[in-house]
Amino acid sequence: MSHDLPLADELAAVSARMSGLLLSRETVHSALSLVTSLVSEAVPGTAGAGVTLLDEQGRRTTAAATDPVVEQLDGLQYELGEGPCLSAWEQRRVFRIDDIAGEARWQRWISVARESVMRAALSAPMVAGGDAVGAIKVYGREPGAFGEHEEYLLTMFAAQAAILVANVRSFDNARKLSDALVEQLRGRDVISMAKGIVMAREHVDEETAFAMLARASHEENKKMRDLTGALVRSTVRRDR
Repeated sequence: MSHDLPLADELAAVSARMSGLLLSRETVHSALSLVTSLVSEAVPGTAGAGVTLLDEQGRRTTAAATDPVVEQLDGLQYELGEGPCLSAWEQRRVFRIDDIAGEARWQRWISVARESVMRAALSAPMVAGGDAVGAIKVYGREPGAFGEHEEYLLTMFAAQAAILVANVRSFDNARKLSDALVEQLRGRDVISMAKGIVMAREHVDEETAFAMLARASHEENKKMRDLTGALVRSTVRRDR
């Protein structure tokens, strides 16, 4: 992506590519891997980018990163419980480090970060629907790599990325729910078929047939779905 484009054009290009991503990707991990690549292209001076995601259990993880150094610096933040990325997520605002060597905040993290090849950092919160889902960050190899232009660009990018993550999560959750519902209904259909088989064979009513299946399930230590599935399959094979 050309860095000579006006900001509006840069954001429009990023938005277009992310819209295509939403249509073609189904998992949060796949989406965020693409996000980190896009932000590396979109923000001038970036030597490494990553996304910190807060999962549904409240755990912080680096969901995607373009460089092993990013993973190392992020992991250190999670271990120490401090750093610009975590502050961006917690306080829901952008944090910029112009020169890691002279940074006075997050002293424990900075003391280790100074030993890395990265000299500048920029972190922005990812907020969607009032929820902070994580933070996105870029690192630079030169002091002063990021300024107001990059700060604003990352902020706009983070907002789009947050919406993407929220949408993909909703899609995944809906798909999981749908799969579970289909499986549940499928299980009910099999049980109904098994009850019909028992009713025909034993000349009993529906309630008695279910009781007989339940008793067999307990005695054979099998799940009802497995027992009835086996009964239906064996009956189909015999009837062929």
